[in-house]
Amino acid sequence: MSDTRRREPSRGRLVPVVLACVLIAAAVAFGTWLQIGERQALDTVYGVGSPAPDRVDVDASIQRVDAAGRELILRVQVTPRGDLAEAGGVSPTEDLAIQTSTSTRGDLSFPAHSRIATMDLPVTLTGGSITDYPFDAYDAAIEFSAAQGGRKVPVHVTLSNSDALFAATVDASDVDGTAVFDVGLGRSNSVLIFAGFMMAAMWALAVSVLIGAWFLVTRRKGLTWPALGWMAATLFALAAFRNTAPGAPPIGCLMDYIAFLWAETVVAFCLVTVVVAGFTAERRPPSAETPSDTHGK
Repeated sequence: MSDTRRREPSRGRLVPVVLACVLIAAAVAFGTWLQIGERQALDTVYGVGSPAPDRVDVDASIQRVDAAGRELILRVQVTPRGDLAEAGGVSPTEDLAIQTSTSTRGDLSFPAHSRIATMDLPVTLTGGSITDYPFDAYDAAIEFSAAQGGRKVPVHVTLSNSDALFAATVDASDVDGTAVFDVGLGRSNSVLIFAGFMMAAMWALAVSVLIGAWFLVTRRKGLTWPALGWMAATLFALAAFRNTAPGAPPIGCLMDYIAFLWAETVVAFCLVTVVVAGFTAERRPPSAETPSDTHGK
């Protein structure tokens, strides 16, 4: 009988531990699955163009998306192949020109017999607005065609995305020898999850301060300095926490109107209310002496 009673409490204590381990394992597995999905998306390469042996290969990679500046930086490596190249594709046999889309600032020119170097091209973004952060989305039109020695030559283009803060959807096509990419850009899953956590945390902190202020005011606790210090620290901590948002969104974005500005308002209001109520309580005169106290004297 005594052994049975000893086992039952031990089993009761074991259940929460097992449940916590299961939840931790599930969270780790879910996070790993999300990370693998984002890694596969970053490793995806979109290709379009001619497979002819005498062609120009263009390898383009999105290095960084600047939503505030409404442009992306495209790193381009040009490699001529076959009879169009010298020294295994290091330089072209004739003057080589790479034409790009109107949203790209300038075409690329490579003199004959000169080494071809990797170049970064800014591409203008269209649609969307950073004030919609973290749900902002943008479009970009990227095109490449090649001409060598004054005549059009076949081109093969690959496009990939290296910016972990953005997820890219690409529609690739070949239009009369021109490689065309219609690119859609939106915040990655990791950014969306972290931004959602930030908004939830801001509201949770604001509600915590509100509950603490209500307790101090209704119980007439006076000027409770540790509580006032905590509230003031929360007020400034929220601003620092907000500035850690991935992508450095400007003040006035959707996240601010959903959570940050309201949380700051609630905390500031609670802090002022507690100070005023505490000052009033501290200034209240002491209660009058009771008759029994007077008789005793």
